[in-house]
Amino acid sequence: MYDVLVVGSANADLTVRVERRPGAGETVLGTDLVESAGGKGANQAAAAARIGGRTALLARVGGDAYGELLLHAQREAGTDVTPVIVDESARTGTAMIIVDPDGDNSIVVSPGANAALTPQDVAAAKHTIAASAVVSLQLEIPMESVRAAATAAEQAGTRVVLNPSPAPRTALAPELLAVADPLVVNEHEARQLSGRADGTPAEWAAALRDQGARSVVVTLGGDGALVLDASGATEVPGVRVKAVDTTGAGDAFTGALATRLARGDTLPEAARFAVRVGAAAVTKPGAQPSYPTRAELEALVPESVQDAGDGS
Repeated sequence: MYDVLVVGSANADLTVRVERRPGAGETVLGTDLVESAGGKGANQAAAAARIGGRTALLARVGGDAYGELLLHAQREAGTDVTPVIVDESARTGTAMIIVDPDGDNSIVVSPGANAALTPQDVAAAKHTIAASAVVSLQLEIPMESVRAAATAAEQAGTRVVLNPSPAPRTALAPELLAVADPLVVNEHEARQLSGRADGTPAEWAAALRDQGARSVVVTLGGDGALVLDASGATEVPGVRVKAVDTTGAGDAFTGALATRLARGDTLPEAARFAVRVGAAAVTKPGAQPSYPTRAELEALVPESVQDAGDGS
């Protein structure tokens, strides 16, 4: 039995820090290249596992050094990698990341083996899906595989957490929205998917729920999150920390949220915990290397601290 099964991407993150991000046609000098484990799916799995969630990952990696890097990182975090498929004929997905002095980043992803995760791979994992309290999904794998995982989870009675990132150019499929409990979006994604260029997070969340999502969480960076479910809207305050690198912080939030939902928290309770995990994640460089254990979280961001500041 798993708390969380993450079905999604696994990428090697290639990160360079710069004094400023280059403009079109411009070259700037950066720091030495840092290679680390990433990918939205793998990030969420690592975040869930490191805070104590019983976690498994269904993903595809290549039979190369980056693939082994990703598998090693998951094992170190405590994730069960039995469902991971090693594709000897493919290259592991990679993400090229530029980080500026404020910790903000720009990312370009080359999908590699992630693009080969098929609905048949999902079908082969149906028993693992049924043995999980929550399935966490993102959009860095083929959409038909996301839909297959959502359908399998619904049939098994497994709760679905859907993080539609990267945000699709068109509206989400109704069958995906219908199983999202919650739909987890940042402000940009909320604005785009709700179809409302203006408005507030509460209005975006209401529009997404009207479109069919069972519940919605809008992450607000340092300002925390906005939660909308059957009990109404709840504002979750941010946590004051010094941001070093925001890479993967949203994934830390989502992995933590899924874990606490699997353990029986209400959505607002789970979001409060997830905001703390996201805040802790921005205090260190990188994605997975920045994710806290439960002990590290308590030391850095005690549960009583809920100030506005830098967070998920």
